[in-house]
Amino acid sequence: MPLGTLDRNPPPLFRQGPSALTKLALCSALALLLMVADARFKLMHPARSALALVLQPVQRLLLTPVDAWEKAGDYLRGTQRAMAAEDLAKRQLAQQAERLARVAALQAENDSLRKLLALQPALAVPSLAAEVLFEAPDPFSRRVVIDRGATQGVLAGSPVINEAGVLGQVTRVYPLSAEVTLLTDKDAAIPLLNARTQMRNAAAGRADGSGMELRFLAANADIKVGDAMITSGLDGIYPPGLPVARVTAVERRGDSSFAQVQLAPVAQPDSARHVLVLLPVGRHLAAKQEAEAAAAAQAASAAEAKAQARAAKKAERAEKAAEKAAAKASGATP
Repeated sequence: MPLGTLDRNPPPLFRQGPSALTKLALCSALALLLMVADARFKLMHPARSALALVLQPVQRLLLTPVDAWEKAGDYLRGTQRAMAAEDLAKRQLAQQAERLARVAALQAENDSLRKLLALQPALAVPSLAAEVLFEAPDPFSRRVVIDRGATQGVLAGSPVINEAGVLGQVTRVYPLSAEVTLLTDKDAAIPLLNARTQMRNAAAGRADGSGMELRFLAANADIKVGDAMITSGLDGIYPPGLPVARVTAVERRGDSSFAQVQLAPVAQPDSARHVLVLLPVGRHLAAKQEAEAAAAAQAASAAEAKAQARAAKKAERAEKAAEKAAAKASGATP
């Protein structure tokens, strides 16, 4: 068969349509049209929802081994954490039991020594629970506002503490709220006692509000980093023995006769949510003395009333005896 007579066209099964570039342009235009239509008219949302609904069991089935592995790991980790927490709780409970026994013994010894030395018992300062509402809107001070005020018995000058230690002092009292000036405020000051050396000093807030510092402390004073500072109780406001701060830095310079001592408050004001407002010790003492005086006056008046009642009864008995004697005497006379 001559070559010129061959049919070079492909069979109908392998006939080629449009070119590849045309197909690419057509598919691209169709894809853009579908994306625009879906974004504009949400045309594919029902189809997408139906497809997601159909594929959800398949997805859950495929995720079953992963979920089982994660749950097994969580169970093992949770068991280990629970056992570790239980061991820690047992150790803490044992330590607290030992400390409680020592505290009970020390308290009994303290009571006996106070009785032996004829000292007054330690004061039980009344307190009032409060909640911190917000920080004062003054950017140049460190103050917070609590939800207790004059209506609940809060007084100006009352110390404010939390579970860690002293936070500050009430400086302004409103009917239903009060402002508390924190120890880190530049205008705040508190008398302290070094728990290690029993040396007294006064601390004030730093100018930038970042902490506290001891002022006018001699350069050769016995103070070290880590010393605990507590309230001395000599100001008549703060009860003695409350934790206040810890020494973080001590700088002694040769050209100065005073040491620069920086303190970090043990009670973090930024994390304080619930606090206790204490009655100032001086006012508590005055109230206690007034109560004792009133009780003594009441006891004296009661004793006087009893004495008067006894005297009246004796006079009545004497009068009756005199009447009986007079009656007998008149009956015996002829």
